[in-house]
Amino acid sequence: MNSDVNSIDQRIVKMIQRHHIFTLATSADNMPYCSTCFYAYEKEDNVFIFTSEKDTRHIAEAMQQSKVAGAIALETKIIGKIRGIQFTGEIKEIAGDELKKYLKIYLNRFPYVAPFIKDTSFWIIVPELLKLTDNNLGFGKKLIWKKEAD
Repeated sequence: MNSDVNSIDQRIVKMIQRHHIFTLATSADNMPYCSTCFYAYEKEDNVFIFTSEKDTRHIAEAMQQSKVAGAIALETKIIGKIRGIQFTGEIKEIAGDELKKYLKIYLNRFPYVAPFIKDTSFWIIVPELLKLTDNNLGFGKKLIWKKEAD
């Protein structure tokens, strides 16, 4: 568990928990790429959990460069309601007991995918930065959490 997860503003956590798709940004050989993924968020460990096959471009790139970025956005045309999360972090493949724990959380969020996950890999992203932009709090208002240095 990240020792500083309790310092995350709960408005950031609520925004993350209300959504289920993030845009994941990776890069390799100085070429950026992005993809969209379903995710579950585990608040106590402060991790995003998702599944993806190893032969996808975003996972191949993440295995070369584990530092990634991402975004979660509320789609709206109303300026006063614009809200979004930007994050950076490190991606890790999960296995063993960790997989059992996070698989349960993921399947609780997306029970209908259970028949399709037999041959896929599971991943977590451990955030290093979470930034919520929330115009509900005032135009361009930002709440920022940074992981404490180890």
